[in-house]
Amino acid sequence: MQRDTFDRPMRDLRISVTDRCSFRCVYCMPRELYDDHEYLARSEILTYDEIVRFARIAVGLGVEKIRLTGGEPLLRKQIEVLVAGLAAIDGLEDLAMTTNGHLLAKRAEALAEAGLGRVTVSLDGIDDEVVRAMIDTDVSVDVVLEAIDTADAAGLGPIKINTVVRRGWNESQIVPLVEHFRGTGHTVRFIEYMDVGTTNAWKSDEVIASAEILRLLSERWEMVPVDPAYAGEVASRYRMVDGSGEVGFISSVTEPFCGECSRLRLAADGHVFTCLFASAGTDVKAVMRSGASDDDIAGLLRAVWEKREDRYSELRGAVPIEFPRVEMSYIGG
Repeated sequence: MQRDTFDRPMRDLRISVTDRCSFRCVYCMPRELYDDHEYLARSEILTYDEIVRFARIAVGLGVEKIRLTGGEPLLRKQIEVLVAGLAAIDGLEDLAMTTNGHLLAKRAEALAEAGLGRVTVSLDGIDDEVVRAMIDTDVSVDVVLEAIDTADAAGLGPIKINTVVRRGWNESQIVPLVEHFRGTGHTVRFIEYMDVGTTNAWKSDEVIASAEILRLLSERWEMVPVDPAYAGEVASRYRMVDGSGEVGFISSVTEPFCGECSRLRLAADGHVFTCLFASAGTDVKAVMRSGASDDDIAGLLRAVWEKREDRYSELRGAVPIEFPRVEMSYIGG
């Protein structure tokens, strides 16, 4: 397994398969900036064969887990073909996908049959009015809830529900979300509003710390911490003492976890990044399309990872950061 300058292993690979999305979430793709956005041309996006080849090489270097992201990955046509190709890679232990759930109900069974193991669904509340304001799109919460049930029935559960919490927008949904999913086996994970990219109008005073959310939940349910399920798990987990479920917290702003970050990121256009908050990546697509061998690509990935020294969340505000940073819709959350 490859190690970076802080001795962090390359264990996880996140693959953004498209930079397009059907939602216009205010913390990711604000409508005023993305309705006229120029997206990647088809020729610029990695083919499924190229993605599978890259993933196979990465697994050979120690990657154990792959997560498909976007944009919205289910906008990519016949993504089940990609899932099947990735699921067949010898040595891959876990294959998952993060989706907004809009198209999931129609695709869940085919995804499971192709070899997808799990899905994480983004959902920022239970109330339609609050959620529509967050996603700036006329989609009912019931559509996403139906998708969660369908995916669970197809064998893609238990499901993680990712909720970005932004002060003044959706903090009223914290308790109702936990109440709704309590007893289902699914886990709500609250994500601190992060300064990814430069277009989401991030303000530190709109961040609701995970500790504050935990205190709020603890007023209603007795909560106790849960040991990490694996090395480098980014979410801190707490279970309800009454046995009705657990919640998770992803605290990149107030409790950075850079020291255990093991993620390599592949953008839809074939650039490789070693941090969610990166300013630049390495163009692997150009190398692949120039006729490079698998060994050549493996050598490039080793070199990229071995010089990795990213720890933006630990340094946030302490040192000047190069701008512009890549956007979450491009690199994957």
